[in-house]
Amino acid sequence: MSKEITSRSADYSQWYNDLVIKGGLADYSAVRGCMVIKPYGFSLWENMRDALDKMFKDTGHVNAYFPLFVPKSLFEAEEKNAEGFAKECAVVTHYRLKTDPSKKGALMVDPEAKLEEELVVRPTSEAIIWNTYKNWIQSYRDLPLLINQWANVVRWEMRTRLFLRTAEFLWQEGHTAHATAQEAVAETVQMLNVYADFVENWMALPVIKGVKTENERFAGAVDTYCIEALMQDGKALQAGTSHFLGQNFAKAFDVKFSDKDNKLDYVWATSWGVSTRLIGALVMAHSDDDGLILPPKIAPLQVVIVPIYKGEEQKAKIDVKVQDLVKQLKALGVRVKYDDNDNARPGWKFAEYEMKGVPVRIALGLRDLENNTVELARRDTKEKQSVSMDGLPERIVQLLADIQQAIYNRALAYRDSHITPVNSWDEFVNTLNEKGGFVSAFWDGTAETEEAIKDKTKATIRCIPLDNPQEDGVCVFSGKPAKQRVLFAQAY
Repeated sequence: MSKEITSRSADYSQWYNDLVIKGGLADYSAVRGCMVIKPYGFSLWENMRDALDKMFKDTGHVNAYFPLFVPKSLFEAEEKNAEGFAKECAVVTHYRLKTDPSKKGALMVDPEAKLEEELVVRPTSEAIIWNTYKNWIQSYRDLPLLINQWANVVRWEMRTRLFLRTAEFLWQEGHTAHATAQEAVAETVQMLNVYADFVENWMALPVIKGVKTENERFAGAVDTYCIEALMQDGKALQAGTSHFLGQNFAKAFDVKFSDKDNKLDYVWATSWGVSTRLIGALVMAHSDDDGLILPPKIAPLQVVIVPIYKGEEQKAKIDVKVQDLVKQLKALGVRVKYDDNDNARPGWKFAEYEMKGVPVRIALGLRDLENNTVELARRDTKEKQSVSMDGLPERIVQLLADIQQAIYNRALAYRDSHITPVNSWDEFVNTLNEKGGFVSAFWDGTAETEEAIKDKTKATIRCIPLDNPQEDGVCVFSGKPAKQRVLFAQAY
């Protein structure tokens, strides 16, 4: 089955597409630029969503839901937000179709059903949410307001790629209101840390926490914090963002509160989000030429058991043993499947579950049964060993934890070996072209230099790392004085 997958070295982009399609995560749809998330891929997203949702609630947030449509007047109320998304907006102009009198069986837009005001299909929800918050917030007693939404959004992308960039995608977006700037900044940093915790400890993907430059900030934000991850082709991927919005949206939508001294002031805001793009990151960071490699914590299936037998009599004996094992594993919280389907041979099943990235595979035949053993295979290293059935459930739980850590360690070693300090323009260009990864270089702090580097190399400043050391240096491009190194990379 792995022969159907293009190798990473031959064509990384095609390798990625092959894994998403043949690993059963997603498919192309009849709507250009949109994807169908298949059950296996959606199960992966559900596991990610559930873990994040608990982390949000543990930090005091609650879920709500706001409309998909945003009146154009609300959307343009915050000027920077409107400018930032204007070219990506899908717009509803009519509310009805009718039969086309000139073409039998065809439909047409009813010209008499034009909306008085166009509706923007949400590319992000700040406008509709802050217009609502205006009615919810009057006093400091109403603050902080800590709300998250799980939703879909539409950004009209011309060049799309499954999970990484599609016209419609699933995400969560948090929108909070606070009495002081300090509280809002603390919230922004807290949610950045929640994202980093999730991506590192659940997705087994190391990230760098930092802030974006002014050029790369979210439209309407005072500061954008981000987590940046590195893929196996040496390109960076922004895995999550958390924005300190200052009072920009509060002023745009007139959201004021009365403080403890009965003085009116605008509230302070944050927004933060991650999306199904994380599934793309997961595929690109961990997988190999034989298929997906999924961290056990979020894998839809953690363990699959494949029986090897001849005839129903042998299978019946195996079934009894496996049913007990499955019961014990489920009691320990393990997501396990017993694949006794007789429509496919064991070898085909092995390849299928390898493609799908199931962390642990157990094979059990009559001889194993007689010896009180099973064959245990781990997906990440492809190691196989014969082990005793005694204490097997607990052994598997430990093995899953070991695999989770091993996947993280491998990604961390790759990331750390691809952070390269450079001190000249020639070093900068050579490192980007020959090695890839993050390039740590002095930057003079100007938008002009940032844009010039982007134009010449397609590399952007991915972030200014938090707690970045301040040190005197010389900008690799302009030769002007610089106060710190920043991380450049080509990116998705």
